[in-house]
Amino acid sequence: MSTLARPTHGRMIGGVCAALARRFGTSATTMRVIFLLSCLLPGPQFLLYIALWILLPAEDRTSTAW
Repeated sequence: MSTLARPTHGRMIGGVCAALARRFGTSATTMRVIFLLSCLLPGPQFLLYIALWILLPAEDRTSTAW
């Protein structure tokens, strides 16, 4: 499994769903649909998203694969 970091490419807003999708081996679209469906349930989903956006580090933009 990869580390949990917000990717610089393939993200829509903050990259949280893309990071979680990469971590759990699913597509970003699937993770976004799961998040949107979870918003129909009571709970702090938006607060959790914002907290993860702040707490998760962004991917290193300077790293290159040789």
